[in-house]
Amino acid sequence: DLAGYLHKEGRGTIRSAVNSLHSKSNRAEVVINGSSSPAVVDRSNESIKHNIQPASSKWRHNQTLSLRIRKQILKFLDAEKDISVLKGTLKPGDIIHYIFDRDSTMNVSQNLYELLPRTSPLKNKHFRTCAIVGNSGVLLNSGCGQEIDMHSFVIRCNLAPVQEYARDVGLKTDLVTMNPSVIQRAFEDLVNATWREKLLQRLHSLNGSILWIPAFMARGGKERVEWVNELILKHHVNVRTAYPSLRLLHAVRGYWLTNKVHIKRPTTGLLMYTLATRFCNQIYLYGFWPFPLDQNQNPVKYHYYDSLKYGYTSQASPHTMPLEFKALKNLHEQGALKLTVGRCDGAT
Repeated sequence: DLAGYLHKEGRGTIRSAVNSLHSKSNRAEVVINGSSSPAVVDRSNESIKHNIQPASSKWRHNQTLSLRIRKQILKFLDAEKDISVLKGTLKPGDIIHYIFDRDSTMNVSQNLYELLPRTSPLKNKHFRTCAIVGNSGVLLNSGCGQEIDMHSFVIRCNLAPVQEYARDVGLKTDLVTMNPSVIQRAFEDLVNATWREKLLQRLHSLNGSILWIPAFMARGGKERVEWVNELILKHHVNVRTAYPSLRLLHAVRGYWLTNKVHIKRPTTGLLMYTLATRFCNQIYLYGFWPFPLDQNQNPVKYHYYDSLKYGYTSQASPHTMPLEFKALKNLHEQGALKLTVGRCDGAT
C-alpha cells in the first residue's frame, strides 16, 4: 500500500534503539542514525526496547537543531512548493508517468485540473506548534484528543475517522492525506449509494481543510482519485485539494538516505514530518508506533479504528517502519520533535 502509515511491520522489532544520542552544540551534522548500516531486525519476541521517557519535563525543544534540520531539508525540497502541483504547471490532457510505475501513465483530467490549487495552500504559512497524528492503535485510551486539538496546525493521515475517537485522537484537522487505496479499504470502492454518501459526509466534515491526495504515485489509484474529484466538484465540498509534486517522494527519500536512514519508501507519516519542518516551529507526533506491543507489553491494534492485526503486514511491504521510528526516536531524544507513545499528560 502506497505510503501507508508509520506503525506497520509486525513481529520485527529493532534490537535496542540507540538510546543516548546527545546533540553536541558544536557538532555540525544532525545525528539521526547512529550507524551507517541498516538497522538489524530482531525476529524473536524479545521485548521492545523503545522506551520513551514518559515525563514530559525531561523533553526540551531544541530550537537550534530544529532550524538546522529545516535548513538541511530545504536543500532537498521546499514544502511550500512541493506540497502540491499548481494550476499553471499542468493542463488537461497532459500525460504523467507514475512515480513508482514509470511505464504506466495517466492523463490529467478536466476535474483534476479544476481542483489543482492556483497558489500553494502553505504559502507564507508558519505555525508555532504542529501535531502529526499517525494511526497506530497505541492512541486508544491515550486521552490525547484535547492536547492534539490545542496545536496550531493538525495533520492527519489517510482520512482516518475522528468523530468516534475524539477523546483519544481529537477532532481538529488542518491537513489530511488520502491515499487512493483508502477508497477501497474504508469505503468499499463506493459500490453503492450508501458508501458514496459515507465518503461524502467524511469529506464535508473536513470543512475547509487541505485534502492531500497523492494522485501521481502508483497506477491503480486513478479511478479512485477521479471518483473523489468528481464528488468534491459535484457537491461543492469545502476542501482545499492538493496533489503532491512529482519530485517530492524522491527528494524526501534523498534527505533521509543522506542521513543514513535507509528507507525503501517513506510512509505518509515520515513525509508529513519532513514537510512540516518547513512551516512548524515545534512538531509533536502522536500515533506513531510500529510494534504489536506497547511499552507495557500490552497488545496494540494496527490502526486505532479497525481490527487489523499485525499479521496484515507482509515482509514485502514497501515501508521500513521500525527503521523510520528509530530515526524519529533519536530526533525526539535530541529535542528536534516530540513523540508521544503513551497516555497524554493531563489525560483523565
